[in-house]
Amino acid sequence: MFISLEGIDYSGKTTQANLLVDRLKELGKDVVLIREPGGTAVSEKIREILLDRKHLEISQRAELLLFSAARTQVVSEVIQPALQKGRIVICDRFVDSTTAYQGYGRGLDLSEVKTINRIATFGITPDLSFLVDVEVQEISRRQQLAGLTSDRMELGGNDFYSKVRNGYLAIAKEEPRRFVVINGMQSSDEIHKEIYNIVQQRLLM
Repeated sequence: MFISLEGIDYSGKTTQANLLVDRLKELGKDVVLIREPGGTAVSEKIREILLDRKHLEISQRAELLLFSAARTQVVSEVIQPALQKGRIVICDRFVDSTTAYQGYGRGLDLSEVKTINRIATFGITPDLSFLVDVEVQEISRRQQLAGLTSDRMELGGNDFYSKVRNGYLAIAKEEPRRFVVINGMQSSDEIHKEIYNIVQQRLLM
């Protein structure tokens, strides 16, 4: 089974990915957790380039291709082998992040983005995707609470993130059988309970 967690930055999706992995491992499930971009030595190097504020000159199209290169590597090196072995793969971001951020957020041609996504993933799609949805204003509030500075991708501002969020909601609406939209304004425990219950139902199907 392949599960992805999506959302704008500071939505809490990473926390939920970790909680879900821990819960499934407690049940004896064979689970692998991947973050995007990242998950392999090559993909982590690409991640460093993409998030480094020293590289503000990266063009929108180069950004799209760099994310896709990192994804191709992690799919071929980690995700495909894990799925072939019957492991549960949980991914903190996958292709929907590229569609939302580079397609809707950056304004790149959506059909082009989706074509590149298919090439980068060899056609692999998550069985189940969760969109942890929060208001755009939550980004700065949560960032301040965490005491963190913005990386290159987080410098877009509220207008950019509004486009990304609307993109995510549009994707979820297009694929209601795969996507579940979760209210990210709930407590972390409430969100985890909701996600886990849905995953448990799917595993029993």
